[in-house]
Amino acid sequence: MANSTVSVPTVKIEGTAGAAEREILTPQAIEFVAALSANFEGERQRLLAARVTRGEALRKGQLYDFLPETASVRQSEWRVAPIPADLQDRRTEITGPVDRKMVINALNAGSNVFMADFEDSTAPTWRNVIEGQLNLRDAVRREISFASPEGKQYQLNEKTAVLFVRPRGWHLPEKHVLVQGQAMSASLFDFGLYFFHNAAELKARGTGPYFYLPKMESHKEARLWNSVFNFAQDTLGIPRGTIRATVLIETLPAAFEMDEILFELKDHSAGLNCGRWDYIFSFIKKFSYREDLALPDRSTITMDRHFLKSYVELLIETCHRRGIHAMGGMAAQIPIKRDAAANDAAMERVRQDKLREVTAGHDGTWVAHPGLVALAKTVFDEHMPGPNQISRRNQGIQVKAADLLAVPEGDITRKGLEMNIDIGLRYLAAWLDGLGCVPIYDLMEDAATAEISRAQLWQWAHHAGRMTDGVTLDVPSVQATIPVVLDRIKQELGEAQFAASKFTAAAKLFDQMTAAKEMPEFLTSIAYSSID
Repeated sequence: MANSTVSVPTVKIEGTAGAAEREILTPQAIEFVAALSANFEGERQRLLAARVTRGEALRKGQLYDFLPETASVRQSEWRVAPIPADLQDRRTEITGPVDRKMVINALNAGSNVFMADFEDSTAPTWRNVIEGQLNLRDAVRREISFASPEGKQYQLNEKTAVLFVRPRGWHLPEKHVLVQGQAMSASLFDFGLYFFHNAAELKARGTGPYFYLPKMESHKEARLWNSVFNFAQDTLGIPRGTIRATVLIETLPAAFEMDEILFELKDHSAGLNCGRWDYIFSFIKKFSYREDLALPDRSTITMDRHFLKSYVELLIETCHRRGIHAMGGMAAQIPIKRDAAANDAAMERVRQDKLREVTAGHDGTWVAHPGLVALAKTVFDEHMPGPNQISRRNQGIQVKAADLLAVPEGDITRKGLEMNIDIGLRYLAAWLDGLGCVPIYDLMEDAATAEISRAQLWQWAHHAGRMTDGVTLDVPSVQATIPVVLDRIKQELGEAQFAASKFTAAAKLFDQMTAAKEMPEFLTSIAYSSID
């Protein structure tokens, strides 16, 4: 390392030590992530405490609004750093976990970008995290290959997608790495290992270390990331500005600080993204204590609802004003091979969603499956002939706080109740078994699905949600529905497969979270202690 400014603290690795660990957790790499922890852990803790303080103010009646103290940032004219050549065109982006086969398939999928995800689509077992780092190191050097048990060989095509990496959020620890006796930040661990092993190699290959940053709640959290970036680049002798990062606007408070977040990351910015599923979860969670702000069945919360349409319009205009990409959201559908009519209907839903995005002004979009890349690309090709549409402005957009806080009308149904339990249990059981990206009912689901599901269960149970069949929900009635749904899953799977699964543990967690007096902040934080 070139310039580490602090003495290296004591680091203890509590994960298993195998071949992957020996290659990734070298003494130099450990020194680097420990230096990140020593420099920035204190500020991370202060910012997490500020989230709690802000939540307490919300409960006292102080609703979210645009910050008066940063009005000059919003009102003045400035632009982020020029876009690197390989990031000009991002019309299709595929996301997925960091297992070896997925990394190869996603890089080969024909999309412009692959976001390798250590967050919502990876269950953070020690093995998944470390082997994921090894897979990405090999992919950067084009040394990655994979042979399936059936003997099928996988290797990279000559042309591959540009690689982005999403580390875990600021709120998450990496329990297997203790710095001065405390679990270090999972964000700094994921970022630090990837940057240490790959930054110089990526730069030499004409690209760069590019990131997606999740779950932020304020521009001060973006400022912390910017400080981390500067320190990391200085320490390894990489020019400042080499790193580029797209921020997912997937929490309600962050929606009020889009300009400020871009400003803090100005030299490192690669724009903003509509992380819509987590955004809906955040809306539910932040107003969990408000009976009048409960949302209807999640299947009815579509992007044409006023609060989501306003969020999209604000994000696009904010990014384009600052000269950077405004990325669209996820199409979670997967091809349905067993039913041609159902597949056609699913693909038409994807087409309409991507048409909405490109005509609204987005510069690119996400898909969850390689089979959707061509469809998304076709829609964007037709309506966006250039590499992006950053020059497109809608200066008439005037999104107010009330627009972002408008609660959509709708019903709570028994089908919605049982579907939240069913999908939540299916996802969490897979997550506890080490899988973070799970096909459920012809959709590729990640942790955001389970978060929305269990958050709605809690809100309905604690605020007497009244269903269309006349039943008023409470904690006992929601808890009583969990074993009913669980039994259906058991009948579907059969005794042997059910016994080998994690469904019983998942149901216990759902029951506990439903009964909790305060809505738990993150399902993944609670369930983390249950995985190795």
